[in-house]
Amino acid sequence: MAPLTPHWVRPSHPEIQEVVINEAEFQSKSLSKVALPAWDLYARLDFPPCTDAAEPTYATVQYGRDKHLNLNSDLLYINHSCEPSLIFDMGRLAVIAGPKGIQPGEELTFFYPSTEWDMAQPFDCLCGTETCRGRISGAGDMTAEQLSGLFLNKHIHELLEQKASNGNGNVASGNGASSAAVNDEDDSSALLGAENLANIARELREASDRAEKAAAAACRALAALQVRQAGLLKAGKKANGVSPAATFNAAASSLRRGPTSRELSGEMGGDTSFST
Repeated sequence: MAPLTPHWVRPSHPEIQEVVINEAEFQSKSLSKVALPAWDLYARLDFPPCTDAAEPTYATVQYGRDKHLNLNSDLLYINHSCEPSLIFDMGRLAVIAGPKGIQPGEELTFFYPSTEWDMAQPFDCLCGTETCRGRISGAGDMTAEQLSGLFLNKHIHELLEQKASNGNGNVASGNGASSAAVNDEDDSSALLGAENLANIARELREASDRAEKAAAAACRALAALQVRQAGLLKAGKKANGVSPAATFNAAASSLRRGPTSRELSGEMGGDTSFST
């Protein structure tokens, strides 16, 4: 984007964002300083620093059918891409990681028509991706095919449906762009929200860890019980020349053992077959 004269204190997001200023027109950009999994929260769009905009400009973000906001932060330096690394979820006023997640040093981008119906300053996209849409002037000028597979905000869906019902433009009738413009994963993320998805993932990991620990404890308890039943746990003595510790280990190793969740995921490179 073109050089700006920020009226906010910079850097505004020093822990998560690096802004690379280039004096050439539309060449400044933002890089991530953090690694995030898909759908995780990157930044909130709080009021303040955000403020309502009196009218749309090239620097505002649309967050309703007729509502636009000023970011008033370095998030303004996040450029457009037809294969974006971020999603601006304006219904929840949050910026979240896209379906591939983000890595440190990766450029921060989002799909401008996901928020903008009619852009104040259209441009020819230079993202260079295989799916580049070319001219970017807002979702209102794009076909359902051009919008397919990308997250779109609720107000964009509503405007597309209205346009289709009016029978004008190039938005398909029937199901319309509302169902064609977003894939199942994007739709699920919009419904659940970035924070809910992160909480669910954390709870599942914790449940998996608890299950592994419980299984290991049960295995040890059963092995000890077998040793006791055999009458071999006698303080400091051997039975038939075999130490209690050796018998305990043999009993434990003889138990039927299933794979742990880490082995199933390949994290530890373990054998996922059952041994008898």
